[in-house]
Amino acid sequence: MNVRDSEVICGLLQKAGYSISLDDKEADVIIFNTCSVRKHAEDRVWSLIGALKKSKNLRDSSRSGTIPIIGLVGCMAQNYKEKAFERDADVDFVVGPADIDKIPVIIKGLCVQQTKTRGQSPCGDCPRFFERKIWETEGVNRPEEIYHTGFYQDQHHAYVVISEGCSNFCSYCVVPYVRGSLRHRKHKDILTEIQEAINHGITKVTLLGQNINAYQDNQVNFTKLLYQVNALAGLKEFDFFTSHPKDAGVDSFKAIRDLEKLVKRLHLPLQSGSDRILKLMNRGYTVKEYLALIDSYRKIIKGGLLTTDIIVGFPTETDKEFMETCALVKQARFNAAYIFKYSSRPGTEAAKMVDGLKPNELEKRHKKILDLQRGISKELRSR
Repeated sequence: MNVRDSEVICGLLQKAGYSISLDDKEADVIIFNTCSVRKHAEDRVWSLIGALKKSKNLRDSSRSGTIPIIGLVGCMAQNYKEKAFERDADVDFVVGPADIDKIPVIIKGLCVQQTKTRGQSPCGDCPRFFERKIWETEGVNRPEEIYHTGFYQDQHHAYVVISEGCSNFCSYCVVPYVRGSLRHRKHKDILTEIQEAINHGITKVTLLGQNINAYQDNQVNFTKLLYQVNALAGLKEFDFFTSHPKDAGVDSFKAIRDLEKLVKRLHLPLQSGSDRILKLMNRGYTVKEYLALIDSYRKIIKGGLLTTDIIVGFPTETDKEFMETCALVKQARFNAAYIFKYSSRPGTEAAKMVDGLKPNELEKRHKKILDLQRGISKELRSR
């Protein structure tokens, strides 16, 4: 999702007359597109901004005497809002996910007429001088046109967002708070965007949604959309991420089986093999229901790949419950899994829970299940 947002931002700025620098030391504007799903991701951004402050080439450029504009955008921006300026005074603007269309105007707004000895600014012939900090985090719906700038990072593959935000409110997840409630783009706009990508020479597409199989645009649900995408001439292959077990079902499995351009793969996040933990996570399904779902998938799609997400060390998770997750991994035999150590996120329900797990125990559990899955993945690949 963030890769696509970065493409959107680049496309908007190119359309406004900017060009992409291959070297951050030569850049007039440096934008950090951020994630808040885990604390580690946030820490890394603050660290990178700190490294910029220490660089004389960036903060006191000898080539022009100018200082680059630094922007914080995405989920961290929505989370911190104006407090981001307190966290780091070198940040010049903060823009949430729903407001990225405003970035070109914001950059221009940070440039005002001063003496010509200050060097050239990216918005024209006005020297750069910051008179205020700017933040835009109150947007709800993105304008449709931002998805049609024609900028693609990959010459052969494109990401296409079909829905934005999420309304599941899993107790550990910050996404509904930083990206808003679930909103679906019109299916005709999605098909137009894919056709535009095909016209640019793109042959492969990945459909994106935080809860993609909940897609609905009037009479067009997710499965119907898959059939419409498959029918587009010039498209050779497509896939999608990511499904929620409570919304997955036989119809979409049959589509994966029957549509010749659709990759025979399903990413279906498990998160835990314990019913008690799944309930605390507010996942909306049981272990039995999950296993029945993947059994149905494998019966319908012979040899279809299956991948998942797992969170280790959720608050109050016992040794027994952790071993239940390990047992499910052995039983399910995923082709691959993204395995995360639980990271408390401010504002979520899980952040209010008491977590008595020590860091070294969390590391042990993480390594144990990681090694287990690696062994399964290696065996499946060897076949």
